[in-house]
Amino acid sequence: MDTILNQEKRKARTMGIIFLVFALAVLLLFLPGTTGEQQTTFTFTATKVEALALPDLIFSTQMGLYVLVVVIVFLGAWQLAKGFPNQNLILGVVAGLFVLAFLAWAARDKSMNLTGMLESTLLRSMPILLAALSGVMCERSGVVNIGIEGMMLAGAFLSALIGSVTGSQWWGLLAALAGGGLMAALLAVLAINYKVDQIVAGTAITILATGLTSYFSSRYLQTNAALNTPPTFRPLQIPLLGRIPVVGPAFFNHTFVVYLAFFLVFAIQFMLYQTRWGLRTRAVGEHPRAADTLGIKVFRTRYINVIIGGMVAGLSGAYLVLSSVARFDELMSAGKGYIGMAAMIFGNWNPIGAFGSSLIFGFADSLQTKLAILQVPIPSQFLLMAPYLVTMIVLAGVVGQSRPPAADGAPYEKE
Repeated sequence: MDTILNQEKRKARTMGIIFLVFALAVLLLFLPGTTGEQQTTFTFTATKVEALALPDLIFSTQMGLYVLVVVIVFLGAWQLAKGFPNQNLILGVVAGLFVLAFLAWAARDKSMNLTGMLESTLLRSMPILLAALSGVMCERSGVVNIGIEGMMLAGAFLSALIGSVTGSQWWGLLAALAGGGLMAALLAVLAINYKVDQIVAGTAITILATGLTSYFSSRYLQTNAALNTPPTFRPLQIPLLGRIPVVGPAFFNHTFVVYLAFFLVFAIQFMLYQTRWGLRTRAVGEHPRAADTLGIKVFRTRYINVIIGGMVAGLSGAYLVLSSVARFDELMSAGKGYIGMAAMIFGNWNPIGAFGSSLIFGFADSLQTKLAILQVPIPSQFLLMAPYLVTMIVLAGVVGQSRPPAADGAPYEKE
């Protein structure tokens, strides 16, 4: 008992020191570059739809930074003295205050549209979110899916090709689901039936999908524009909700694929923790032999989850084409499948947690574009690296603290 208490005290002290480091970073990195005359302007203008207007928020940059420092120092001191019941929540608050300080510094003597920033963050997080949900489906049943990137490429390619041939975005969407599901079925055969190392099998899936889509794209799609001009889904504003300031344009004015992604977050969360299927899935991922003893069909459960996960990854690829650029480009997933796996780990293999962590990566991706527009004195190369730097930082800080399903990645030998 004393050992546990000492560990908790050390953790609380460490967290408090981290909070104070955030405050020190604001003092050293942002305040020296500001003057008392500089002002920051945050606007709340919807970029694509009409929404209720909010007045601009204008404040002294230097004074705003000092206020944020004082708040962060207070939280750090309280954490050191008494500790907060939910330390991770307060860590998120402190990190948010640090980001706010950074935005205030970046927008000094300029203006930044926070509503547009939130819209961009959500849109850029969508493929990452769907990739993370794909990983949750697979790994909760005990199968590591490194092939998400390949399944996304397969889904994107087929959505562009079939959507162009049929002239229907709906057929393109169905083709993407089928393509991701077929790639996942191949992974399931290799990993479940033939006990191939799951990392190797997933890597092979990605290499296969990359090669096939690159070849057929250069051979056919690039030489025949009619095969690479699919129709796209149009944004649909939800009445009343879409007019709410800030939140409305960001969450309630999107395409069908985005709304489907929102639905999947809560549907998978409910199914995993409130249904018999979810209980069996988690049992197979934690202790497959015990599940088998109770009559649960381990192989069938894993097959179903991996194939559904592949279809969700295919949906992520379809989003890139049918809700974004309206064409397929080689390697257009750009590592988002791997970033989705990082979001899954950061979200502790939980759909809602994956949603929250995906927003972090989407924010990093959106931020580099906004900062380039504001001409912030940070080299453009570092701005382009922002999403991947966040990925490495998250993995370095979270791996070892989050606990994956106990049987994750372990092939099951039926006796």
